[in-house]
Amino acid sequence: MKATLLYHQKTRFQDRYLMEMTIYEVGRSARYPDGIKYGLVCLDLKTGRRVLLDNHHPKGHHVHVDDRQLPYVYVNDDKLIDDFKRLVLEHMRVTI
Repeated sequence: MKATLLYHQKTRFQDRYLMEMTIYEVGRSARYPDGIKYGLVCLDLKTGRRVLLDNHHPKGHHVHVDDRQLPYVYVNDDKLIDDFKRLVLEHMRVTI
């Protein structure tokens, strides 16, 4: 199945943050059992701090907070975006 773009937003704000959120529907497979592929990232261009949620084989769903990597439980796209915004607020103290 060809990937279908479901959501994309990219912005730079407060002259120091770069944020991009991309979600694709890819069809269910062994590599993507939920049929979703995504990458949501917020970078602080001044300090290098980052929050990233993504999924790829073989790691599956996971979160990067700076150099730490943690598992993530994917529920749906709306919760994914909400969780990302919450993590950015908690870790970087900035609202997106």
